[in-house]
Amino acid sequence: MPRFAANFGFLFTERPLIERFGAAAAAGFRAVEQQLPYAVPAAAMKAELDRHDLTQLGINTPMGAADEFGLAALPGRERDFDAAFRQALDYVVAIGGSAVHCLAGVVPPERRPAANATFVSNLGRAAEAAAQHDITLLIEPLNRRDRPDYFLSSVEHAADVIARVGRPNIKIQFDCYHVQIMQGDLIRRIERHLPLIGHVQIAAVPSRSEPDGGEVNYPAIFAALDKAGYTGWVAAEYKPRGRTEDGLGWMRAA
Repeated sequence: MPRFAANFGFLFTERPLIERFGAAAAAGFRAVEQQLPYAVPAAAMKAELDRHDLTQLGINTPMGAADEFGLAALPGRERDFDAAFRQALDYVVAIGGSAVHCLAGVVPPERRPAANATFVSNLGRAAEAAAQHDITLLIEPLNRRDRPDYFLSSVEHAADVIARVGRPNIKIQFDCYHVQIMQGDLIRRIERHLPLIGHVQIAAVPSRSEPDGGEVNYPAIFAALDKAGYTGWVAAEYKPRGRTEDGLGWMRAA
């Protein structure tokens, strides 16, 4: 059975960020991931992780402007991406984390060829810097229903980018919610791309609530991950229907 982590961008949001560590540990999670934690000093966050014996996984790079949702693939914004990535790298190292999710950004169709070259180049520089600290870079296909014109929207495109960069510390963040909406065929894609999958996330489709209903059979997904030999974490990145603790029956039943 996979090991489950809590995503603090979605779970335990009834509390301030600094109080979510204790709540996650009490609920049975042994690892956490975050999105944009930069408002909390790294030292305070590291203290909470240590206090509750939690493993820190990844964080996101800063998003840029509100309508950009990331900088890694935006032509002409290379220096801004470098600064954002350095901020994320310094922070994740300070808190003892293991990964940085490099948000690609929103790119209109006419700029996609240039954006692909920018994405590959930016990731190459970032991967070299991250490797010095044993940090993995994650890139995540997002569905274009929720995030119109997001640059990366398919697992195969992510795999192609990783091949072009040619760095072993770049992996796919395989979010079952997004992949199901855009492409489906989850188990076959997991099996086909397993060597490139560095992290998995889950939520019900189409509601994005607890992974206990909807069109994805998560017990079958968990069994497929086990059978394929996946040893990483599976992060709960869903919108609870109510109080977070009240919706964790899916985890106890897994």
